[in-house]
Formats: sequence, C-alpha cells, structure tokens
Amino acid sequence: MLGENHSVANEFPQYTDTLISLIKSDTEFAQQVEKYNALDTQIRELELENAPIDDEAMHQLKHDRAVLKDIIYKRLISK
Repeated sequence: MLGENHSVANEFPQYTDTLISLIKSDTEFAQQVEKYNALDTQIRELELENAPIDDEAMHQLKHDRAVLKDIIYKRLISK
C-alpha cells in the first residue's frame, strides 16, 4: 500500500530494546538505521505526492531500503 510507514521501529517492534541499545552503542548501526529511515521517508513522500520519479529510480530506492533492512535485521537478531 502506498504511503505506509516502514521505519525500523515499525518493522521490528519486538526488538525495540535491542534497537535502542545498538543505536546508543554502535555508531555504524545508528548510521544504517538513520539512512534506512531517511530512505523510507523519501519513498513514502514520493508515493504520496505522486512526485515525478521513473520506475527504475523508485525501484532502486526500494532495493536500497531492503538491503539496509536485511543488514539491520541480522544485527538485531545476533544481539
């Protein structure tokens, strides 16, 4: 569905405590979460505003977000 919030907190509510702990203790992880959330916001805004972006560019944004999500998830479950 267009415009859904896929922020890290919304995607992994069961890992809230781990997420907060890792963000505080691991700068690289915090940067990955920040980048993921920024991409999610950008995608959501483009979807809601019907902004001019070609399908390939949107696909790349969503791909980049998915790659980061996988990295973040692997780190969350290994903590």
